[in-house]
Amino acid sequence: METPSPSSATPRYVSVKFDAVGRTRTFLLPEVDFEPRLSPGDPVVVQMGERRAYAAVTRTIPEVAARKAPRGDHPPTVLRRATRDDVLKRFRHEQLEREAHRLCSLKIRERGLQMKLVKVEQRFDGAKLLFFFTAAGRVDFRDLVRELASEFRVQIEMRQIGSRDEAKVIGGYGTCGRPLCCTTWLPSFEPISIKMAKRQNLSLNPSRLSGACGRLKCCLRFELPNAKGERHAGCAHERSCSNAAGGCGGCDGDCGSGGCGAP
Repeated sequence: METPSPSSATPRYVSVKFDAVGRTRTFLLPEVDFEPRLSPGDPVVVQMGERRAYAAVTRTIPEVAARKAPRGDHPPTVLRRATRDDVLKRFRHEQLEREAHRLCSLKIRERGLQMKLVKVEQRFDGAKLLFFFTAAGRVDFRDLVRELASEFRVQIEMRQIGSRDEAKVIGGYGTCGRPLCCTTWLPSFEPISIKMAKRQNLSLNPSRLSGACGRLKCCLRFELPNAKGERHAGCAHERSCSNAAGGCGGCDGDCGSGGCGAP
């Protein structure tokens, strides 16, 4: 029996992005050789569960990709290099998303609905349009959905998101001059309190402590000193994100002594 070479036995991964401001995700490469070889910027079609999506390849760091490798019996996989038809389909979807955003915003103003449209996204198969919006409370948008479904002849889904999710979707730069953590690498939103700023002897000026979303900055948590007060990035010294200081909430215990500002 032939023994597989180490290179063939080791799973191969590639990093992709779905949006220009979105975060990088790791996908499994199938056991096929892409000719020419995939390089940053190449469009690909990926499989995520039961649905497919259009993405672009980004620079892949093997060590980081292996650490962020997808788990489960059916991990997200790169299906193929995007064809000319796939690229044209995505271009048409982008045009439809802009038109749907314009029309939906107009109808929201006409109806006086207390909601703010953030983003419109069309699934790769073209069967559904997703509208992401923010609102202070519950909104009765049933008539709006019926009008949009009649206009675009596809399934309409409205998703209410919070102010932090809005910043994550739109993207931007923080006061540190770097892209927002929630957009680039932060895996989830953890509870943040003003006590974290007090423990770091920071100015309690709301304008200095608030992020692009208008809420307390996420970095107030993962820059919190650890239980012993020896260094910043709570999990860096203890090798755990569950220490008494609240941890960083943004890594898996391997972020290193320099903090967890990036994966």
